[in-house]
Amino acid sequence: MDRRTAPVGTQTLIRGLDLLDHLADGPIGLDDLAQRMGLARTTTHRLATALIACGFLVFFPRRGYQLGPKLLELGFLAQAQVDIISAAKPHLEALALTTGDTVHLGRVEHDRVLYLDKIAGRRRVEISSRVGERQPLISTGLGKALLLDTSRAERRRIFDTDASAQSLPLDYDRWEGRMQHYEKLGHAYDLEENEDQIRCVAAPIRDASGKIIAAVSVSSAAQYMEHDRMVGLGDIVAETARTVGGVLGWREDAAQMRTPPGSVRGGRTANASDHALADRAAPAQAGE
Repeated sequence: MDRRTAPVGTQTLIRGLDLLDHLADGPIGLDDLAQRMGLARTTTHRLATALIACGFLVFFPRRGYQLGPKLLELGFLAQAQVDIISAAKPHLEALALTTGDTVHLGRVEHDRVLYLDKIAGRRRVEISSRVGERQPLISTGLGKALLLDTSRAERRRIFDTDASAQSLPLDYDRWEGRMQHYEKLGHAYDLEENEDQIRCVAAPIRDASGKIIAAVSVSSAAQYMEHDRMVGLGDIVAETARTVGGVLGWREDAAQMRTPPGSVRGGRTANASDHALADRAAPAQAGE
C-alpha cells in the first residue's frame, strides 16, 4: 500500500512499522532516525513515544531507541506457531516439480538426520528414504548441510561415531576438506556416500536467529546427477532453503550484518565452477 494515498490512520500505522524496520540494525538516535525515515523530528518522536508506551521500543540515553520486549515476546509466539513441515511443504513441492527429482526435508535429532518429509519426483528412481527414519549425518547430503556451522572438533566427534557404522570407508581428512569447501558454497553434496548410485544436493534452512534448524535436499540417480547439473542445482536448492527460512523469520541482509567479513553464514560466496563438488575425483571414489 502506498502510504501517500492511504487513510490517515493507516499512514500512521505504516510509519510505525517502518520505524521498527529502521531499528533492526541496532540502537539509533532521534535525529538519525528522523533522517532515515524522511520525517520531521517531532513526528518521529511522537511515533517512537507511542511505540515505547506499547513496549515495542525502549529508549536509552546516549544510545537512542532500540527494539523492545514486546517484539521479543511476539517473536517467540510467532516462531512457536510455525510448523516447519507445513511452512516448507509448498516450497518442497515446487522444488520437486521444477527439478523432477525427489526432495527431502530433515533436521538433527540425537546426532542423526531425522527425515521430516519426502516429496517424490517424476523420475522412476527408487530412493529408500522414509519419513521418520534416521540416517547418518556424515554421509547424507542433508546431514552435511546440517553440519555446515558445526565446529571442526564437533564434526570430528560425529565423524568418529558415524564412521564405524558406514559400509563405505570414509577418510576423515578428505571428508573434512569437502566440508570446509561446502561451507564456502553454502550447500553440500552426497556423492553416493550414503546410498549406491544415489546423489543429492542439500542446503541448510535457518531460523530468525541465523541458526541452522533443518535442511532441504534434491536426490536422484547418479545418471541424472552429472557434475554440471549438481553444480546448477546448488543455487536452486539453496534458494528454496532461503525461502523456507524467510517464512521462519530469517533475513539474509540481517545475517550478513551479523557475520564477520569472509564468513559464509547464510549464503554462497564461492564460485560454483571452482571445484564445485569439492574435488573432481570425488564421484569416482564414491562409486568405487
